[in-house]
Amino acid sequence: MARIMGVELPSNKKCFVALTYIYGIGRSRALEILRNAGVDPDKRVKDLTDEEVNKITKYIQDHFKVEGELRAEVSRNIKRLIDIGCYRGVRHKLGLPVRGQSTRHNARTRKGPRPSRIKTKKKKEE
Repeated sequence: MARIMGVELPSNKKCFVALTYIYGIGRSRALEILRNAGVDPDKRVKDLTDEEVNKITKYIQDHFKVEGELRAEVSRNIKRLIDIGCYRGVRHKLGLPVRGQSTRHNARTRKGPRPSRIKTKKKKEE
């Protein structure tokens, strides 16, 4: 298994698919990275040489924010929205959909499971 940016890539997958396991890299960015690093996208990860892995890693480090650095930036942006008290920040704070989705019937993923209703049993009078 190749290790790029602290992530173990699955060895039996093609390079462009395996790179998407890194947070911040999707398919189009993976293809761009491989094209600029001079690596065949259809090559399997287990067939990569150490030199090719180093080229890919260097290109990613020089051109993109990925993994921890990207996660930290996203969380800082959300924290900033909450601190200034804008609409989006309030929605983040309340755990509601941020991008204008309806909440009347949907949004269960964002709102969490419905609150359970406690049912009380009636005692049988003898």
